[in-house]
Amino acid sequence: MTKQEDLTLNPDKTIELLLTRVRQRGDLPGFAKVVSAIVGAMQGEDDREFSMTRTVLSDPALTQRVLRLANSAMYSAFGQSINTVSKAVIVLGTETIGHLALGLKLIDGLSVASLGTSTTRNEMEKAVLAGKIARQVASSSTRRDTEEAVVCSLLHSLGRLMVSFYLPEHWQQIQQDVTENERLESEAVVAVLGLPLDEIGRLVARRWGLPNELVESLKEMPPRVADPDSDPLEHADWLAAVSTMSTRCATVLCEDRTASVSELTSNYAHMLGLDASVLLAAVESAHVATEVVAEGAPKQEESDTQLALPLGKPADSINILKRGVSDLRGDLISTSTGQLMTVALETVFQGLGLSRAVAFLRNHEESKYIARMCFGECMEELLPRLSFNDAYQPDVFHAALANNKMIFVEDALAPGFVSKLPRWWREEMSSARSFVILPLMLNFHPVGFIYGDWDASLPLSKIAPNEVALLDDLRAILVKAIEHRCHMDPVWARAMH
Repeated sequence: MTKQEDLTLNPDKTIELLLTRVRQRGDLPGFAKVVSAIVGAMQGEDDREFSMTRTVLSDPALTQRVLRLANSAMYSAFGQSINTVSKAVIVLGTETIGHLALGLKLIDGLSVASLGTSTTRNEMEKAVLAGKIARQVASSSTRRDTEEAVVCSLLHSLGRLMVSFYLPEHWQQIQQDVTENERLESEAVVAVLGLPLDEIGRLVARRWGLPNELVESLKEMPPRVADPDSDPLEHADWLAAVSTMSTRCATVLCEDRTASVSELTSNYAHMLGLDASVLLAAVESAHVATEVVAEGAPKQEESDTQLALPLGKPADSINILKRGVSDLRGDLISTSTGQLMTVALETVFQGLGLSRAVAFLRNHEESKYIARMCFGECMEELLPRLSFNDAYQPDVFHAALANNKMIFVEDALAPGFVSKLPRWWREEMSSARSFVILPLMLNFHPVGFIYGDWDASLPLSKIAPNEVALLDDLRAILVKAIEHRCHMDPVWARAMH
């Protein structure tokens, strides 16, 4: 084995070597791009709910797991079924769904990384258990930070995971130093790497672009002496305390040490604002039960099966459409028109297995139909180009709008049909083989439409009569919502008519 002195680094050398290994092997979770999209949706000023929905829908496996978690016992207090990601975002909030998605993707990444070595796998198991503990602890608290606490606790061991995965020889040296010299691990880490593990974790978290509050929570928070007059912890410190306690409890439970979990929970109870018995029960519950985060992670064979499924219209399209329409009806009055449009667009996109679904709204002042949102194969630069004049033209789109009837085109590129396609469609959407138009008409005036298409690589799809009925229901609900918005907001009404 290489001598210890050959492995000893200073902080700059440690970071330099770590980043070199990252470039060589790829990011540990392999989810830096997804993280960026999720965090961007959480922090965006405009259309946060739509952006979060689109980000989750871009990952089919993540979509199913988010819906499973949103309908779990953890959120049963909301008292309603959640059938679409859009509805989950409306009911639970952008922050909760964002943290939930981050947690699920992080577990995916840790699972992949842990295939490398048993050491990394052991560290991953501790991190996942820490996330389970944090979920139970946060659920027992009056603070509504459950998913954020899970993510913080998963990330609390990030420094350990990065070192064990990318610098295995240094990690081995640290463990040897602990065993042979009876040193504390924290001392051995600084001796070999020149900086503590939590500092490495924060550096990686910043590199992934995680929110500052999450980054600041990735620090060791030792228990404090109980003081009845002390103020409650600030949010980031509370998250750090939950994460530290959860990680320490997970380590004790995974390594079967003699250290007492009850002692740990007793030491942290006052800091976390919980009774010691409640805290201990939360830890024990997480350890014994199969928690909801673990249930969200698909088994390998399930993941492979999902990837093998044919693309295109799903076999259970009727049920997907029914559930989506149910979501729309349940939120008709309390939800904004934009939120309802997102639910409707997702329902059509998922229910018909489209390549893309686009919502167009009519802007009276500009005399145009303008694309407002899109799911599926929609490049950011494409959306601004999807607009056309509202003056009648002899094409299939104006025909659908003028007659207020859904139109399904099975072969858009058939020689006899090309003349009925507008130039903007031929220039921007010609990769589609089939498409559907769902007009939205209010008081005999078209206010917009939903467009969806299937590209030539997908199996040929048709729309059955019972599906047409559900799509007509969806259109009627959207129009009713638009009408309600017009009555409530005259300015908005003038823009639409």
